[in-house]
Amino acid sequence: ASTLSHLRRTNTPIGRDGKLAKPRQLHNTHWGLVCPAETPEGQACGLVKNLSLMCYVSVGTPSDPIIDFMITRGMEVIEEYEQLRFPNATKVFVNGVWVGIHPDPKELVREVQATRRANIISSEVSLVRDIRDREFKIFSDAGRVMRPLFAVETGEHPDNKDRKGQLFLTKDMVTRLHSTHQAEIKERPEVDESEKFGWQ
Repeated sequence: ASTLSHLRRTNTPIGRDGKLAKPRQLHNTHWGLVCPAETPEGQACGLVKNLSLMCYVSVGTPSDPIIDFMITRGMEVIEEYEQLRFPNATKVFVNGVWVGIHPDPKELVREVQATRRANIISSEVSLVRDIRDREFKIFSDAGRVMRPLFAVETGEHPDNKDRKGQLFLTKDMVTRLHSTHQAEIKERPEVDESEKFGWQ
């Protein structure tokens, strides 16, 4: 346990003898990313932190397939953008670079989310839609500190309108995960590949 704790340690690069309290205090953006309890006593208190238990660091995935996918879904690349045609279009950013615009961001976000949940693009890809600033940001670079999230049904699709506000993960999915895991432990050859359920 101490080895894992040491490997997940972060260090704030400021002097230990400073009297400033702000760098040592928890910030609300640390929620789920930094352990609020595990920090040394003394001068290093609050400056040496540890990542949370389920937190992980992204390794990075190529962004070109994501851009190509969005172009096929109606995204207009920035070189061909005409502001008079789409004055209220949403800007699309990939890893901080403005790559294009889309007139229907709600549909684009839904399709990219469905692609990520189907494991076609990496689960490490982060999607952020800013409705007020009309921006859709996608991050796939390495070195981002990430934490697991609960996916909740929005009820916009007709198939899941009755499940609005409920978790995307159902009890049936958990049962299928458990049965697939048990079959892999026992190495049962009779389990068909199409019946297996889980992550690749």
